[in-house]
Amino acid sequence: MAPMRDDDLIIRSARPEDERELADLNRAAWSWLSDVAPRPAEDRGVFDERHPPEQYLLALIGGRVVGYVRQVPPTPLASNRHVRQIQGLAVDGSVRGRGIGRALVEAACAAARADGARRISLRVLGHNEPARRLYERCGFRVEGSLSEEFLLDGRYVDDIWMARRLDGED
Repeated sequence: MAPMRDDDLIIRSARPEDERELADLNRAAWSWLSDVAPRPAEDRGVFDERHPPEQYLLALIGGRVVGYVRQVPPTPLASNRHVRQIQGLAVDGSVRGRGIGRALVEAACAAARADGARRISLRVLGHNEPARRLYERCGFRVEGSLSEEFLLDGRYVDDIWMARRLDGED
């Protein structure tokens, strides 16, 4: 695949009018490799009270949504306010391998840092080697795992917890 020029990719916050395109991408990217819930229904949107547009950053090429990352506080507790959590990442299969996933993760980290976060965490399925490699390249380290936490497509799968500091320390 041809390398992506920086000016080809735009990363911006989601808007309510992005919902249909985002839902289509979410459904197309669904896989037991990365998801623990069944494939979303055709008529199911993405945004609701718990998943508002401002939690999503979108990657666009030529005005088309080709990826997203969702980053949120992991709890409503004041004592946990310094942490953010990535709770969703997807890149359209037609543009994978062009650095879009990494750009989205780095944009989520920058947004979390700008919002005062010191750490960002995530959970990834143990068998999702491509995602684990991406997160490691972005500075995330494994902090724990829950063995056989999910039964997916007839196989038990580990739940891996990863995190990265955002304050420049390692």
